[in-house]
This record gives sequence, C-alpha cells and structure tokens, in this order.
Amino acid sequence: MKKNTLFLGILAAVALLSSCKKQADDKDLWKAVVAPASPISDAACLTGTVKGTMLAGKTYTVCGDIFVNTGDTLIVQEGVTINFTGSSPTVPVGLGVKGTLLCLGTKEHPIMITYPGVTKTDQLGSDPNTDPALKGKWTGIIGATTCPLMVIKWTHVEFGGATISSAMKSFTGGSSPYPLYFANPAGIFVLEDSWVYGSVDDPWRINGGKIHVMRNTFEKCGYTGGEAMNAKAGTIGDFAYNLCIGMATNGPKLSNINVLPGYPSSNVRIYNNTIINCGYRRAAAGRGGSINFEEGASGMAYNNLIVNCKFGLRVVQTPIADTANLRYGYNWYYADSLSVANQFIPSYPVSTAISQPQETDIPKPSTYLPANWKVGDQILSVYTAPASILGINNPQFVNGPVPMPVGLKLADISVVGSYNFALKPTSPCINAGYTGFSPRADVPVSLKYGATEITPPGKDIGAYQNNGLGNQH
Repeated sequence: MKKNTLFLGILAAVALLSSCKKQADDKDLWKAVVAPASPISDAACLTGTVKGTMLAGKTYTVCGDIFVNTGDTLIVQEGVTINFTGSSPTVPVGLGVKGTLLCLGTKEHPIMITYPGVTKTDQLGSDPNTDPALKGKWTGIIGATTCPLMVIKWTHVEFGGATISSAMKSFTGGSSPYPLYFANPAGIFVLEDSWVYGSVDDPWRINGGKIHVMRNTFEKCGYTGGEAMNAKAGTIGDFAYNLCIGMATNGPKLSNINVLPGYPSSNVRIYNNTIINCGYRRAAAGRGGSINFEEGASGMAYNNLIVNCKFGLRVVQTPIADTANLRYGYNWYYADSLSVANQFIPSYPVSTAISQPQETDIPKPSTYLPANWKVGDQILSVYTAPASILGINNPQFVNGPVPMPVGLKLADISVVGSYNFALKPTSPCINAGYTGFSPRADVPVSLKYGATEITPPGKDIGAYQNNGLGNQH
C-alpha cells in the first residue's frame, strides 16, 4: 500500500512538472515583466528613509533630505522625474546614499533629477554671476563611504551643488556641495550616457573607488572653480567619450591625495574626450584648462580634442604627479588666440606644470616651440607661438564655436545649446587617433550593476566617432 501511494505521488509530481513546463512554453513566461520590488508611491512628498523602486514615468517630489540606508537599495526606473523642491527655496535638500543606488534611464526615456521651475540662461555670453546653474538649487546625490555601488545611466542631473545639510554631513564627513559625490574606496561608481548641468563647484567628486565614466556631457559647471571630474584618493578606472564644455577649471583632474593604506594609487585612463572652452572662470593664476594630473596620480591621456581651453594638459610639479607611470599623447589642440596657443604646453612660471611636449600631439610641438625650449625653465619655457598657428587644425564640428563667434570672449562659450560636436566626414580628426592601448575596465559589465559597455579607444580624436560609437548626445 505504501509503495502504491509513493508511486502515485511520483506520477502526480511528474504530471505537475509537465503541466508547468507546457504552460511556460505556451505563454513564454520567461518574458513576463517582474513586479518591481517595494514600489514607491508618488502620491506624497518624500522625506527621510527611502528604499525600493521609483516607478517608470512617474514624478516624485522630495521635500526633505532622503536617505538610502546601509544594506538597502533604491532603484530609479526609466522616465522618472525627481524634483528636489525642499520645504522652501531657502532649505536645499538632497539624496544621501549609504546603500546602493541604481538610476536606470534609457536613451528613449531618460531620468530627470532637478529643481523645478528654473529657467536656463543658455544664451552665449550670459552673466555667470546671475546664472542659476552656478548657484545650486538642491544639494546633490551624496554617496557615503559605505555605498558599495552607484550606477547612473541616461540621467539628467541639473542645478545641484547647494549647501549640504547637517544631516547629510554624516555621509561625507564634511560639507561637500557636489551634485554627484562618491567616497567608498572599495566601491564602484558608474556614470554613463548622462548629462550634468550646472554646479557651484565640481559637478562630480570622487574619493577613491573603481570608476567607469563614459559618453556623458558636463555642461557649464563650477562658478569660480570646478572640474568635470575631480578624482582623488586611489581612484582607478576609465574616463572616456565625455563632452566637457565651459568648466570653470578643467575637464578631468586626477590626484592621489588622501589615499588610504592598502588601496592602489590613483590611475585613470582619460581618452577620446572633447573639452571645449574650459578654465575661464578660475581666477587663480596658472590653473585650469583641460586635463590635470596632480599629486601622485598616474594614468593615460590619449585622443582628447582640446579646443580653446586656457591651458593644455598639465602635469603638476608641486606636489608632483607620478610621472614614471604617466603616458599621454595624440591629443589635438585648437586655438583662436595666442593666449591659448602659448599654453598648449603650459609654460613656467605662468603655470607650474612640467608637461613634456609630445610629437604625436597635433599640432606637433616642434612647429611652435623655440629650439632651446626647456620644461620648467623660468625663462626659456615662456614662448610665443607664431600667429600662423591660430585657426589651424580646425576639427570641423558639424556645428561648433570654431572659429570663435565674432564679439564673444573665450569665457562666453559654456553651453551646448544648438551646437553639434560630432565630426564632419571631412574632419582631419578622423583616423587620427591612437588605439594601441586598452581601457582599464575595472568595473563589471552589466545592464543593471555595472557598465553597459566599456567602449575601447576610438580611431577618431574626441568624444564623437565616425562609426557611430562614442558620445550619443
């Protein structure tokens, strides 16, 4: 009797499994949409602890600081708008992340993280003293040292960088007013295909960790100082195919200051970026312009298109960068003024840089440097480029401020507006790049938990590639 009962039970289980399999085959259950974990309601103002999923296409209003606790995850689906209004215009609020943040926008439906009701002043030559983009309307997304993973894809981050609240200071150990901030030396930070518009200081600062920052646009950031990337303290990874326009100081800057024991030194590969009219809101002498390698930092810088920036690539002397492990070249320079051309190789004492001229750069330094030019020499390193160098090597953007529009100053170009920084088919930047190196690729490839794609070096100079890869904005 027991044997028969057992046999009948096995038959029933097999029949049930067969039925389930048939239903799955018939209904393609593998394609079924999985309900989001802990959906967050958009019915009321958010404040305090949050976790779960902000649902696609919905608009959320944040009235007070919101926090993702250690071990929790906040997922922001495509097409979400988050308005950081605060309880009043004088009380800025932000998002503090001790756990995990995943902003998963798409090209068709990007995420918008902003302060509502602000009018952009994107006219060429607009006054930075009154520009709301440089004032900071909400705090930012602040990752604590416990944040293991921050992934931001196809997301607009606008008008951030306001004064940080006392509650948020525990996430940073200070009062860092950055639209994006990450500080876990053992963590992963991913920023892909996104837009950062406006900031009071750096739009993005990172103190250690593995990074993948590709195909983004950094626009009009920093009031009197600020880099598109200000990376320190053992940051490693890739910064590539980004458009940086109108930064107060530089595009990317890398330093190894404050690295913790047991972590690698800062080493980032900076390649195929387009850096336009940067460095002109930085008042300090000899500072700012395009790419900076500073205290103890190493890495690579190739295939970058540097147009009308205050200084060319700077390797800083005091404290000195890790020059033994630093490689750069094949960078393209364009100038409409002698003040710019005279600093393609930053000269001492105007700048305390010790950048070495690279004959792979365009134009070749031998065509404009004096025969007896010497790095770091207080007299000889000051040079005057020939007037014939002005306006040559036009990168031939589809539509860009090259040559400089008549009646405007170099500092007046700070927004994308109607410009299109892709290359014309006749551009001399096409096929001028160097592809004999690889990305560091320190982060995993994953649609949700890492890089969508780690784009290798491009054969065309700059962020936009003739084959359609690179920056998609």
